[in-house]
Amino acid sequence: MITRSPSLTDQVKAHLKERIVSGAFEEGRIPSETELATELGVSRTTIRDALSRLENEGSIYRKQGAGTFVNEPGLQIKSRLEEMWSYEEVLRDHGYTPSVRVVAVTSEPASQPLAADLGIEPGEQLLVVEKVFLEDDLPVALTYNRIPARLVTGKIAKAEGALPLYDLLDRHCDRQLSYYLSEIIPVALPTHEATELGVPRRTPALSFEEIGFDQNNDPVAQSTSFFRDDLLRFRLIRRKAGA
Repeated sequence: MITRSPSLTDQVKAHLKERIVSGAFEEGRIPSETELATELGVSRTTIRDALSRLENEGSIYRKQGAGTFVNEPGLQIKSRLEEMWSYEEVLRDHGYTPSVRVVAVTSEPASQPLAADLGIEPGEQLLVVEKVFLEDDLPVALTYNRIPARLVTGKIAKAEGALPLYDLLDRHCDRQLSYYLSEIIPVALPTHEATELGVPRRTPALSFEEIGFDQNNDPVAQSTSFFRDDLLRFRLIRRKAGA
């Protein structure tokens, strides 16, 4: 039985997704809304909303006159690009056992482009957290998180650099990360980044350039991430507009 809470639909969605991934539905057929509502002790509206979310993310599909079924190709999507997640979660979703190595917690003056992104003056100090995400001892991703130093209260210990950015902002800046504006860029890895990721210089890789906005819609962080695309791939489902 699933208990009621403000996030009841999310609970139901997570419960159904777990059963879908584990292959619990015989022949991939999802029971009817009425059956699920009775089984889980929730309303049909809650079930319908949860199923709609699963359909939108590509985990299930509806076949008119036949019912609702598990969408096997959709299950190949491990991390949804439109959602915020920690890279530890991404690695776990890809079947890895993640760990984090904090390279450095330093400061640097904001360049003109970074200052424009963050709405601050060029030269203003930024706190910079550089860290590598590993699968066992194998580096998979390298990230730089840059936060205007004036937002930070207290000293951030190197060990705290391992925290996800949203936890760091909450703990030291009293800000809640609401969303990212992200750009995906193909790059040839510079020397330092290639060394940290254990690959030759100028190895092709994917990079995310992101600006993080808080609960007041103010920019509070800039992040740059590099991924080894031989170890980590991102997939998405594209649909016809209006579908």
